[in-house]
Amino acid sequence: MLKPRTARDRLPTEIVLREGVIVQAVGHQLGRALANLLDNAQRHAEHSVRVEVCREGDNALLAVSDDGAGIAEPDRERIFERFTRLDAARSRDHGGTGLGLAITNDVVHAHGGTIRVGRSAAGGARFELRLPLTEAE
Repeated sequence: MLKPRTARDRLPTEIVLREGVIVQAVGHQLGRALANLLDNAQRHAEHSVRVEVCREGDNALLAVSDDGAGIAEPDRERIFERFTRLDAARSRDHGGTGLGLAITNDVVHAHGGTIRVGRSAAGGARFELRLPLTEAE
């Protein structure tokens, strides 16, 4: 279950959750992965951040989108490597080690999932995390 974001958010986060989307996961690990994605979206968005959770075939899809500058296509694989920080990120951030997306990538793969980044409908980044669905008990 997603919890409401805290007051540290710079922008409001729109959350769209579909019912019946259940995955088997280590809650605090998946929570950390989501927090990394949301923190990045908040840092790079201009006006909006959106989180969507829905079913996609045999997978749960969790998408985090923003309306910022996005991530250039040549950088979209490399951002998941440890200590990678893009030039635009360095100029806007204070601190940070370039580990957040690498940790997120490790968590997703440890849960049998995949993560990819593309362009959001609003022109910024869209991170799509897919995890195998589990049946409700």
